[in-house]
Amino acid sequence: MANDLPLNDATTLPALGFGLYKVEPEQAADVVVAGVEAGYRLVDGAEFYHNEAEVGEGLRRVDRSSLLVTSKFWGEEEMSRDAALRAFDASERNLGTAIDIYMIHWPRPARDRYVEVWRALIELRDAGRVRTIGVSNFAEHHLTRIIDETGVVPAINQVESHPWLPQHDLRAFHAAHGIVTQAWSPLGRGRLLADPAIGTIAGRLGVTPAQVIIRWHLELGGGLLPKSTNPGRLRSNLDVDGFRLSVDDMAALAALETGERTGTHPDERN
Repeated sequence: MANDLPLNDATTLPALGFGLYKVEPEQAADVVVAGVEAGYRLVDGAEFYHNEAEVGEGLRRVDRSSLLVTSKFWGEEEMSRDAALRAFDASERNLGTAIDIYMIHWPRPARDRYVEVWRALIELRDAGRVRTIGVSNFAEHHLTRIIDETGVVPAINQVESHPWLPQHDLRAFHAAHGIVTQAWSPLGRGRLLADPAIGTIAGRLGVTPAQVIIRWHLELGGGLLPKSTNPGRLRSNLDVDGFRLSVDDMAALAALETGERTGTHPDERN
């Protein structure tokens, strides 16, 4: 099983969690149970995923004490301190359990309110209502601003990252500031699984293309959140300790970088 990553708030984060984006509400509880039974200890959700009540049902069916649960403030209707605090309360009610990690889902820079929202997350942390606070989809300039204006460095920045979009410069900024890089869309929303170079490496190592990409993320030193509703694939995605990628393998994967995104650029979502 992948190692835990140290966070700048003196806690740790499982390097490999599972995400619940686009998991239909009627599937969510069973997916949570399957993920926990497979061995995951990090359940990544969000207000925007519209399945938190069902995720909470799944959490009541497993040993919650061994898990970390993430939620995120969406902010589309209102990007403000009060909206963030209300959203946190609503997610906590829907989940029926404490939230361990809370994030700003997007900076929405055109609204110019993400520093205010970050201060709200600091309030929640300082009040003991959440263990760890972080951000999602923040670029370097967004991070620099919240750090400069509040003095509080996010523990995690969850960003799109995969071999097409490794985000090396942002990862270096994170490393310099003690921020953990956590990848969403780590498999390029499944599109990278058909890449011939990845298939060649997988065939030689006797593993799946998904396992190759997951191993690549771990060897870069960050965390990631692959998503699947299939119990077998959930188990397979976690089974990545029995092999390593060679220098040549890493070079072949580095050659896939194109800068292509499967999602929105952080400066474009408002």
